Amino acid sequence: MENLENALGKYHEIKLKHVIPPINTMPVVCCNDPIIKVMEILRSRHHVWVINCEEEGSLLGVIKYLSVIDFLLPPDKHNLYIGSTRSALKSVIGGAKTAKEVMEKNALAINHNATVLEALIKMKRYGIQILAVLDDDERLIGEISLKILINKFLSLCLAQ
Repeated sequence: MENLENALGKYHEIKLKHVIPPINTMPVVCCNDPIIKVMEILRSRHHVWVINCEEEGSLLGVIKYLSVIDFLLPPDKHNLYIGSTRSALKSVIGGAKTAKEVMEKNALAINHNATVLEALIKMKRYGIQILAVLDDDERLIGEISLKILINKFLSLCLAQ
């Protein structure tokens, strides 16, 4: 049990920049990429990060797997109420063509110098399992997921 506590103490202090996988392994599209490209990625992933490729990768938003429902439904099948036309506008039939038009703008992110503990606290607070990891210039450089964090913890435990 003591070894487990020692591993956990070390684990909490690890900087995210030392844990994140390379960006070329992440699901990323440029904001002007077509929805078809987004859907191709979502066949095997649960999300796609949307970046501004013209501004060296600044994070603009995220598209989640379940958002595909909004793409495929015709605008008249969305539940509309005052102030909620956004999902209807995400419909391909409603005119959406690019990743930027269908993304959620408020992707949750964390700085690459944050610790594993800070990431866990943020995930718990917002009830999510993945965060975008940004450098000091707000560019997307990685992602941290609960799966990555579990694997890192297990590697520390098994190394002792």
